[in-house]
Amino acid sequence: MQTLFKIVKKWLPLAVATAGLSMLVYLTAQQSLRQGANDPQIQMAEDAAQTLNAGGTAGSVLPTDKVEIANSLAPFMMIFDNSGNVLGSSASLHGAVPSYPSSILDYTRQNGEDRGTWQPEAGVRMATVAVRYNNGVVMAGRSLREVEIRETNMENISVAAMFAILAVTLIIVILGELLSTKKVV
Repeated sequence: MQTLFKIVKKWLPLAVATAGLSMLVYLTAQQSLRQGANDPQIQMAEDAAQTLNAGGTAGSVLPTDKVEIANSLAPFMMIFDNSGNVLGSSASLHGAVPSYPSSILDYTRQNGEDRGTWQPEAGVRMATVAVRYNNGVVMAGRSLREVEIRETNMENISVAAMFAILAVTLIIVILGELLSTKKVV
């Protein structure tokens, strides 16, 4: 029993450090993946806002192809006036223009920009960037499907690595304890 207590006493700090570092690595990589999912939309929304501020029209900045956001990975854009009315959209959800949250439009009008996740229905999650322009808000988005697959894969690898490290450190501590209790002749 005393040997078991010594093993746990030596291994527990290693286990806590391993779990903490594994979580830190996972969260860092997950946030990098998620924040990187915004990159195309930042460029699209900012460029569209500049064009609109310079007198361009919704039609001149919208992508020409309609994107069915329930099953496409393609980026899309929606343009709103200051009242929240849709001036143009390359996004479609089951054949209709999806409803973007008015709270995000209000926030963007007040703060200039919003970056976040929008889920118009279960199973449809988008990385969106909304940018204010003189007469409203431009929102660019794209599906998070592939990013979320990568996040899940990374989570599985992180958990497997953590348990492998925990097992190896436990074995090393046990062997160390057993060898230290053997009498040297």
